[in-house]
Formats: sequence, structure tokens, C-alpha cells
Amino acid sequence: MFDCIIVGAGPAGGSAAYHLAKKGHSILVLEKLSFPRTKSCGGGVSPAIAQWFDFDFSPVVQNHVSQVKYTFKMSDPAEVELKNVTPMWMVQRDQFDNFLIEQAIGQGVEFKADTEVTGVSLQGDTWQVETNNGVFKSKYLIAADGANSTVAKLLGFTDTQKIAAASLQVPGEVSDRRKITAFFDFGSLKNGFMWCFPKADGYSISAAYVRNPQGKPDELKKQLTKYAELFDLDASQGEYREHSLNLWQKDRPLHSDRILLVGEAAGMVDPLIGEGIRPGMFTGVQAAAAVSNALQGDANALANYTETINQEWGANLAKADFLANLFYKAPKIAYKLGVKRPTAGQLMGKILCGELSYSQVADKATQKLKFIPGIG
Repeated sequence: MFDCIIVGAGPAGGSAAYHLAKKGHSILVLEKLSFPRTKSCGGGVSPAIAQWFDFDFSPVVQNHVSQVKYTFKMSDPAEVELKNVTPMWMVQRDQFDNFLIEQAIGQGVEFKADTEVTGVSLQGDTWQVETNNGVFKSKYLIAADGANSTVAKLLGFTDTQKIAAASLQVPGEVSDRRKITAFFDFGSLKNGFMWCFPKADGYSISAAYVRNPQGKPDELKKQLTKYAELFDLDASQGEYREHSLNLWQKDRPLHSDRILLVGEAAGMVDPLIGEGIRPGMFTGVQAAAAVSNALQGDANALANYTETINQEWGANLAKADFLANLFYKAPKIAYKLGVKRPTAGQLMGKILCGELSYSQVADKATQKLKFIPGIG
């Protein structure tokens, strides 16, 4: 019998496991894939996550981004040097996720990879988790199993809007200048955008339909291939993967009896720029505190978790959703009169680096955007 079973070993699950184990609780993490495993993700991480941990992530940070280059339909560029911010981290998700789980194991977490959950049931005060490798029991359960969460489906949590996304990992030489630059392209993908993050020996190029649930994956591949050519890369030499993103849904319950949803299972994806790692890790840290409090007798701990996420992060994502709606009404005009302005580019960069929140800039951005023809 464990104090808590965590299903999923991504950033959210790993964060929850580490902090629960540090508090002395017995924790089991179940992961359906082998570890380390390849993950379809751009791999940009806000350095703001460091405040939640007492260890150094530098062993898995490949390079630091201090510049952002924006384009519209792969032209009309605007380049911004980020000032007075801690540069954004570039990571490979297989290394990053594995490193985090290793830290958790070092705190006493038990980890089982290649273990797929096939059923869950609450029997009295005990969760029974059925897997291909046997049955495990715990007092509490955390679902950290991604956008298509098996656990959330099995337990009847309301489904959320999912969008199509894809990534293309392409090997290649990365110049010193490109190593410090993140690239974003708007307009090439209708109701979506693309981004390119440099790594030590290649590029992670991604695309998502942030405003088009019916967007076709074929178009993602077509546009990612064209975007790769902009960087003199041969897409055929890369690894292409499609996946879903689970966008934030306001006021969605993130808990039930002795269970919490975290990460993408909770819809913790930024609806404007697609950031998911930092908000996911925030939910993991908060879930660990909630479960620990519940184990110590706090009857309101899990409900407080849902309220905390909705208030402290959900309100911010709601602002991002509002701005995304404005932007995609007339993206070309919004790009020229919004993104291309040096101050706006700086603000977006600071949000990526975790130095600003949407709540801090949304009102000012709205005042500028609402007077643009086609948007206001």
C-alpha cells in the first residue's frame, strides 16, 4: 500500500513525485512507456521552474535562449533581444523527464516503466490500480498521464477540447547565433502557429492549431516541412510525430474523491503560445502539497487544489485565451501592429521566460488590439 500512486512520468508527474517523497510519503510512479522515452515537444522551459526545486537542472539544459525572432508566413521578420530576463532553457524531453524522475527516485520514489494502467477503482479509502504488470494500491491517486489521460477517462472526468499538434526533430549544425534564438511563425498555419527551438545538435520544430479543433494533421506536416527549409534543413532526415494538446478549460474540476489531475491531464497548456511544461510542473508541485495535507487529515485539501490552480494559473490562462481570440481574428494586422512592435516582442519573450504573466499585460495589450480593424 502506497500513500499515493502517480500515473505518468512527465514533468507534472515527476514534480509531484519528488515533492511528495521529500515530505516522507511512500510514492509509486507508473509509466506505460520505457524510460527514457522520446516525447513530441518543442522543449522550451521557463527558468522560473527553478524556484520550486532544490536541485540544479543545468545537466539537462542544452542551451539558453536570449533572443526571439518572429515571422509572418515565414517572412516580414522582427527580432527581439530579451533584456533583463533569465534566458529560456532548451532541453530534450527524454533527458529532462528522465532527470526529474531520477531526482524523485533519489528521494525514495518507486518507479515502474513499461507499466500501462488498464483499470482504476476506489474501494473504500483505497485506490486499486490495475496494470499489465499487476495490481497496486494506494490511499491517493494523481493522474499525470497526458492530454489523452486514461485515468481521467476511466473515472469520467469531463473531456476537454483537444487540438492537433506535431513536432519535427531534425539533426543539423546549429550556429552560435541560432543557439540563443527562439523562432516563432504566424500566418503559415491558419488559426495556429509554428515555432523552432535550437538544441545542441539540431532543431525541434513544432506546430499547433491553437484556434482550430478541426485542423488537419496533413497541413501540419506540410507547413513544418516548409518551415524546416527556412533553416536549410532536410525534413526527410528528421523524426516527425503528431500528438494532441489539451487546452485549458475554465472552471473544470481537477479533483474527485482521493484523486487529482495534473499537467496536460488537467489541460495545463497555454492557449496562445502552447507552453505546457511550466504550468504542468506547477500543478505537480501543488498536487504534492494537497495530497500531503490530505494525508495529514485536511478534508478540504483536494478541493483547495482545484481552487488554487483555477485562481493562480487558470486566471492567467484565461487571459491568454482572450488574447488568442483577439489575435486570430485578424492575425496579419495583429502581427504588424502588435507582435512586430519592439515592446510587444519583449513582453512575449518575458512571458516565455516566466518573467511576466498574461494577467500583468493583458489589459494593456487589449487596449492596443481592440482598435485594430477586424479585431475590435
